Amino acid sequence: MLLHFYKYQGTGNDFIIVDGREKMPELDQHKIAKLCDRRFGIGADGLMILRNYPGYDFEMKYYNADGREGSMCGNGGRCIVRFAHSLGIHRDNYHFLAADGDHDAEIDVDGQIRLKMNDVEHVKLTGADFILNTGSPHYVKFVNDIKEYGVTDEGKVIRNSSPFVKEGINVNFVETVDDHTIFVRTFERGVEAETWSCGTGVTASALVSAHNEVGFNQVDVKTLGGHLSVEYDRVSDSEYRNIWLCGPAEFVFKGVFDI
Repeated sequence: MLLHFYKYQGTGNDFIIVDGREKMPELDQHKIAKLCDRRFGIGADGLMILRNYPGYDFEMKYYNADGREGSMCGNGGRCIVRFAHSLGIHRDNYHFLAADGDHDAEIDVDGQIRLKMNDVEHVKLTGADFILNTGSPHYVKFVNDIKEYGVTDEGKVIRNSSPFVKEGINVNFVETVDDHTIFVRTFERGVEAETWSCGTGVTASALVSAHNEVGFNQVDVKTLGGHLSVEYDRVSDSEYRNIWLCGPAEFVFKGVFDI
């Protein structure tokens, strides 16, 4: 079976995308994991299928690099909007369905993709760290000297600790650069390694880095793969609304893979 695929990346977070509007590819967990393998496949942090869905511009089906169906992926959401546009789905405002529900998106005149994330209504404190869900579950820990920090080792310990080992959790390490800027590195479940960027992780980290106690906030975020920004309204310590993840999403290459 030949699979026609497209490769996209958003700040170094890379994805295989398949057009499933006319025919769904026969992909199981093993095949998806093989496609995402960087030595024996195409190589990616995840795989997405764009499908038709009544009442929406499209549906986004997301799978982690281990082949299991995943939760919401922020950078993936921005990439699939760029892919939809390349397929001729042209909208001023996109409206699509993902694992965590409805999402809106826009392509700015400068090519940046703005993706509306779901509201967050609960943030849990565990010591000095934070746990919240931005479409995927995230653990946020503030650290110093982030470029030298042992993200893989420390992330693996937290991700596999007793509260999280069954379902998994993404672990974000954050350093404050200035009042409006943070640097984020993320250990992702499903990939089981550090990725160059994680959209839902960047969002979670930005929410708990608010510079305004109440009202509008914009946080600029540095990652290993590039720059993003998160805009939102802070209602309280645990409630955030009108959350937008903003940044680039780019086509890399396309091809055919014999699976």
